[in-house]
Amino acid sequence: MAKHHILRRRHEMPLGAQLLASGEVRFRLWAPAVSRVSLRLSFPDREESLPMLASADGWHELATAGAAAGTRYRFDVGAGRLVPDPASRYQPQDVHGPSEVIDPLGYRWQDRGWRGRPWEEAVIYELHVGAFTPEGTFRAAVGRLDELARLGVTAIELMPVADFPGVRNWGYDGVLPFAPDGCYGRPEDLKALIDAAHARGLMVLLDVVYNHFGPEGNYLHLYAPQFFTERHHTPWGAAINFDGPHSRTVRDFFIHNALYWLEEYHFDGLRLDAVHAIVDDSDPHILAELAEAVRGGPARERCVHLVLENDKNQARYLERASDGRARFFDAQWNDDVHHAFHVLLTGETDGYYADYAQAATRHLGRCLTQGFAYQGEESAHRNRTPRGEPSAQLPLSAFVSFLQTHDQVGNRAFGERLASLAADEALRAATVAWLLAPSPPLLFMGEEFGAATPFLFFCDLGPELAQAVTEGRRREFARFARFADPAARAGIPDPNDPETFTRSKLDWACRPRMPHARWLALYRDLLALRREHLLPRLAAMRGDSGEFRVLGAGALTAQWRLGDGSSLRLYLNLSQGSVPLAAPPAGALLRCEAADTAAALAAGRLPAFSAACYLSPGRA
Repeated sequence: MAKHHILRRRHEMPLGAQLLASGEVRFRLWAPAVSRVSLRLSFPDREESLPMLASADGWHELATAGAAAGTRYRFDVGAGRLVPDPASRYQPQDVHGPSEVIDPLGYRWQDRGWRGRPWEEAVIYELHVGAFTPEGTFRAAVGRLDELARLGVTAIELMPVADFPGVRNWGYDGVLPFAPDGCYGRPEDLKALIDAAHARGLMVLLDVVYNHFGPEGNYLHLYAPQFFTERHHTPWGAAINFDGPHSRTVRDFFIHNALYWLEEYHFDGLRLDAVHAIVDDSDPHILAELAEAVRGGPARERCVHLVLENDKNQARYLERASDGRARFFDAQWNDDVHHAFHVLLTGETDGYYADYAQAATRHLGRCLTQGFAYQGEESAHRNRTPRGEPSAQLPLSAFVSFLQTHDQVGNRAFGERLASLAADEALRAATVAWLLAPSPPLLFMGEEFGAATPFLFFCDLGPELAQAVTEGRRREFARFARFADPAARAGIPDPNDPETFTRSKLDWACRPRMPHARWLALYRDLLALRREHLLPRLAAMRGDSGEFRVLGAGALTAQWRLGDGSSLRLYLNLSQGSVPLAAPPAGALLRCEAADTAAALAAGRLPAFSAACYLSPGRA
C-alpha cells in the first residue's frame, strides 16, 4: 500500500521498478511463459545486461545498485525480444521503447490539507488533455483551471492517459496502464496538474481501462499469455483473465493500478470504462474486490470516488450501506438519460436510440427520478434481451447525468456537438432541467460555451493497423442510411490523419462572441443556482425520492424530496406546442427558460420549448 508522507507519496508495488532504501533498484517481472529473463539497462555510452532470478511462480527479480532514478531499462525475454516494463511508470520513447526508473518521492506535493469533496458536490468536467488546450499538455491544462472553478465545476475528469502508441489517441488504446503518456508530459507534470486543481478546490478523476489492452504495443502475450483467456471473448478478442488459472496475479495487477493512481498521484477517483466488457465468473467479482481494496485503503483517509460505465445497468454495484455511503461504487454514467434527451432534442432514432424512440418522455422522466430507464425491460437494440436492474431504491447521486460526452460526440461520423444538432431553445430548456436536477452533472469540454469545433475519433497507429482502423471506422457507419453510399463513407475523417486531431482541439477564442457568450452565461448562472440552492440539500437524499408525470409528447413534470425535506419541482417541455397543467406551480421560482414561462405556468399552461424549476421548503 502507500507509504504516506505529508508532501511525498508512493504506492508500494510487487511489480515493476522500485527504489529501495538501500539505494538499489528492485526490478520484478511476471513472465511465466519464459524460463530466463535478463534486465537490459541503457546508458548514454553503453548497455548492460543482468540476469534475473526466476522463481517457481513465474516471477523474475533483481535488485541492483547499477540503476537509479532516470535509468532506462527493458527486459530481454529471449530470442532477442526486448520489451518494456508492463508496470512502467514512464515511457520517454513511447510504448515500444525503454522504460524509465521514476522516483515517486521526488515530487513535493503542496496539497497538504486536501481531503477531497463529498460526492453530492460533484459537477464534473470531462476533458481530453491533448485537445483541451493548443499545447495539449498537463502543464498547459493548469492555465484553464481558474476558469473552470469560476464556471462552477468541482471535478475534472481526464480521459485515459495511460501510455498509448503514437502521439494522439483518445486513450482507450493504452497498453502500459501505470505510465502517463509522454506526449502530455512527465509524471511530475501530471502531479503538478492535480496539485494545482486541489489548490482551487477541484477534484481530479481519471478514466481507466481494465477491459482490454490496445492493439499496438502490448507485449504481454510474448512472456505472460496467461494474462488472457480464450474462455471468454470481448469486442477486442480474448478476454483479460480475471477468473481462470493464474488470475490472481492478473487481478492484483489491476487492483494495484487503481491504488497506484489514487495513492501515488492523489487522484480523487476513477471512472472504470465499459465494465460490461469485463468477464469474470468468479466470486468475488473483480469489480467488487477492486472497490473493497479502495474502500479499505485510500478511501479511509479522504473522499475517494469510484464511477462505472456499465451498459448492463447493474444496480447491485451501486448499493448503499445503512449510513448512505457507497458499498462499492459511488455512481454510474447514466447513458439512458442522455439517450432519452437526445431523441427528444434531435429526433434521431438510429442504433441504440431506437430503444428510446417510442416512449422518450417516459424514459426521461424515469431517469430523472429513478436512475435507469431500463430496469429489467427488454432492449430491442440488444436482440430483445432484458437489460438493467431496479434502481429507484438508490439515491440519485448514484447516476451521473449528461447531454454530451466524448463517446456521444466522438462516435458520430463527423463529431458534431449537440448545439449543431438541436434547436437552440429546446437545448437551453434541456440544459436547465439537467443542471438543476439532483443527479451529479457531467459536462464535456467546450459544451459550456457551445463550442463549434467537432470532437472526432483520432489515433496514431502503425501503417497496417492504421489502414484497418480507418476502413473499420467507415464500415461501422454503413448501416446508417446517410452512409449507405460508399462515397459518403469515404468522406468520414480518417482517424490517423493528424488534421483530424487538430480539428478536435477546442477554440477558446470564440467565447466572447455570440452565441458562445450566451451559452457560457447560461451555464454559469445555472451552476451558481445549483451551488447555492441545491448542494446544501443533496447530502441526505436517499432512494425512492422522486416521481414524474408525462404531460404529453416531450413534456413532463418531475418532483424530488431533497435531503432537508424540501421539494424541488421541474416543469419541462421539449415539444413545439404548449400543454395544460392540472394546477399552477407552488414554491419559489429558481429558474425559468423561455419568455413568459412563469406567467404561462401561473395561468396553467407549460409553453413550448420551456423549463422551470421551483423549490418549496419542508422539514427533514
